[in-house]
Amino acid sequence: MYFGDCTDLNYRCMEKDVSIPIELYESLKGNYFIGYADSLTFGNGTSAWARLYNPPDSGVTLYVNVWTVTDISEAPFRAQFWFNADPPGFPSESPVTPSNTAIFPPPVARVKLQSASNVSGEPTGGIKAFVRRGVPETTLVESENGKLIFPPGGSFLVYLSLAEDPTVSASGRVAFGWWEEPIFRKC
Repeated sequence: MYFGDCTDLNYRCMEKDVSIPIELYESLKGNYFIGYADSLTFGNGTSAWARLYNPPDSGVTLYVNVWTVTDISEAPFRAQFWFNADPPGFPSESPVTPSNTAIFPPPVARVKLQSASNVSGEPTGGIKAFVRRGVPETTLVESENGKLIFPPGGSFLVYLSLAEDPTVSASGRVAFGWWEEPIFRKC
């Protein structure tokens, strides 16, 4: 604690030093977004996926802060986490929202939240970075604190499948929190 030049140690003489989490800082700037892919269905020999996709022309760098996999029903499941992979199937886009709703007009995310259900095949290209397993009716959650970083054209993919009995049905959702920083190029 710093007391400045005061000789008496009362509260009027203290200076304030505040440290804020990076997530709050990015939210205050209008760069933090949240969203989820709901009603993902898989099983019976198929898989599902959700991803944060940073389009090649986005002009931003994607920083993944948090992800969750929840409401998986019926059977134990596996969640594979892929970097910069091409997933099978045809994606649909889910709505996202800025976390700071006090800014007007509201910021618009450049990163896309995409998903697909009941797909066949595995992701191609990229790299399978890590895998988590879960049991029905549990939530997997991890705070990455922005350490997963993707340039334009990159993606963070959560690929869901049943771990033990691929012949049953399952459903669930994947949620993300992330921030975007503009890319500034030197001339």
